[in-house]
Amino acid sequence: MAENRMTKPRTHVFVLCALMLAACPLPGQQTPANTQGVTPSPGSPTPTQARMTFFVTSVGMGKGGNLGGLAGADAHCQRLAAAVGAGAHTWHAYLSTQARPGQPAVNARDRIGKGPWFNWSFAQLGAPQNAIISADLAELHGDTLVQAQRGSNLFKLSARNEHGEVIHGIGDPAPVQHEILTGSNWDGRAYTDKADHTCNNWTSSSTGSAQVGHSDRIGNGSSWNSSNATKGCSQEALESAGGSGLFYCFAIN
Repeated sequence: MAENRMTKPRTHVFVLCALMLAACPLPGQQTPANTQGVTPSPGSPTPTQARMTFFVTSVGMGKGGNLGGLAGADAHCQRLAAAVGAGAHTWHAYLSTQARPGQPAVNARDRIGKGPWFNWSFAQLGAPQNAIISADLAELHGDTLVQAQRGSNLFKLSARNEHGEVIHGIGDPAPVQHEILTGSNWDGRAYTDKADHTCNNWTSSSTGSAQVGHSDRIGNGSSWNSSNATKGCSQEALESAGGSGLFYCFAIN
């Protein structure tokens, strides 16, 4: 009788596991790690390549608009991505530069691959509604009238940093950091006039100005990549207007 009483609960456990589609591990069976590109703990299986292919930098470089040029900004993206297990991708900053003598302009849209791009939510939690940022360059920038009317899926709740955190925008507790450096027109291309829109091609932390977008798409045209110009290129100037020197990072592969 005692043995029968011990057998019934055990039977119920195995029946319940079967009903839950093997959610409960059998004795001796190892539960596979849900890595999704996150660096695993010591001794756990090697992670799969991160599925996150877009993020907003969680921190700037602390030097205002001086990012060390495009190379410095790309390296910052790569470091932040590697710190969360997404370093297998090649990351580029979404930044344009303006033409200088002997130096052609560079368009942000030409630096970031072809898409599609997914945010942190897709990498960690599966594929919720806000996971995909955009299917391709045309959708991201609204190249056609229909695409422009529809808009991309880059808005406050989807424009997350590499840790999955939403960037503070209008109405959120301080500090508001929604002004994102781009140096770009709404179509993702560099400016062609004589004014400085890129803090001297991302090398100045004093004079000049930078074009920014708003990650929450609130205020000054509500554009994610081209809302307004900053009041200067120093760290203080960026922070005084709701920025912090953050920028967008896209995986090109």
